[in-house]
Amino acid sequence: MADVDRLMREVHSKSKIALKIIRDYIHITPLDVSTTFSKITGCKVYLKYENLQKTGSFKVRGALFKTHNLYNEGVKGIVTASAGNHAQGVAFASRVFGLRSIIVMPVTTPISKIEATIGYGAEVLLHGNIFDEAESLALSIATERNYAYIHPFNDIDVIAGQATIAWELLEQMENIDVVVVPIGGGGLASGIISVLKVIKPGIKIIGVEPSVAPKMKKSIEMNKIVQTDVKPSLADGLIVKKVGEITFKIISNNIDEIVTVDEDEIAYSMYLLLERAKTLVEGAGASTVAALLSGKIRDIKNKNVVAIISGGNADLTSIYRVIIRGLLKHGRMVKIYGYVPDMPGILSRVTEVIAKHRCNIVDIKHERFHEKIPPLHTYIEVLLEIPSREAVNNVVNDLRKNGLEFYINA
Repeated sequence: MADVDRLMREVHSKSKIALKIIRDYIHITPLDVSTTFSKITGCKVYLKYENLQKTGSFKVRGALFKTHNLYNEGVKGIVTASAGNHAQGVAFASRVFGLRSIIVMPVTTPISKIEATIGYGAEVLLHGNIFDEAESLALSIATERNYAYIHPFNDIDVIAGQATIAWELLEQMENIDVVVVPIGGGGLASGIISVLKVIKPGIKIIGVEPSVAPKMKKSIEMNKIVQTDVKPSLADGLIVKKVGEITFKIISNNIDEIVTVDEDEIAYSMYLLLERAKTLVEGAGASTVAALLSGKIRDIKNKNVVAIISGGNADLTSIYRVIIRGLLKHGRMVKIYGYVPDMPGILSRVTEVIAKHRCNIVDIKHERFHEKIPPLHTYIEVLLEIPSREAVNNVVNDLRKNGLEFYINA
């Protein structure tokens, strides 16, 4: 515990310095109560909008403080590895302090994050499928060129920079009962813990990980850092195989609870944040809201709960899928299907009934060749945007009255 206390004191002390240094370059992001999410969860939910931060993520905080310190040390250049947000933060910080930067990103990184990183002036190399594989190349480049390597989370200065969010929270809100924070490598959670648990130990800190990458949760259960097998996730910013030594020490000894959220929960939260909060949030940032909406966080009724919305760099090519999944879950879209006689005019009869009840066809699938299709019939599946559940029931009933046996895909 002595080592943990020392680490937390160091982060706490440096974060005060970081706050003064980086405020010239960042936004003080809004903290607003969400009536919608408060009503759903039964607690008072406040959203800390780090998706509105410079570069679209909290990561720029730690990158700026670390790069500032390296600049004062006279480094020649900077290298890092990142799946996106840390990359943009380091590229931005390097431009601010006039340093050259090389960023190694996994080949699975969304093109939007790659282009944004290049846009801040960094040289980008693609290597490996996940952060850990990209990091191996970044470390070798740093050694070859005598550049400084900035770790995205296992670094005291980086953690201290992320901790500046906690100081902002204390300035913006007096009575905080719970803070919900996403955990990738653990830099953000470590920073928030090192400030809030020192100043107000009664505040609960709840960590959130995607169920496909529960590396901190499993490490705490095993009482040591373990490497986990990971799968692709909407919360790509939280996908690493293992956490850092510093972040594990701080989090494992101070976190109150860690919960995991699945892909459907993340997608639905992204959808609700877009529709109700009018804000675009990436999967990692939406994970905290997902944890609240899932009901997995206990004892929060009537409490003041802050959810850190850590980033907004969502891949726009995947947003339409998230929206459709959200609309299906919310009952605003529905699929109907049926086997109908394969003859001219049938499809027209189907669409006429759909139009009659003010339903809009979003997509239609027409298949003749399948072993389950009866002879002389064809399979039709229609994705509908509906004004009400009653409307789609009326569509199916009318189709059946017309001799066309259709069903709602539950």
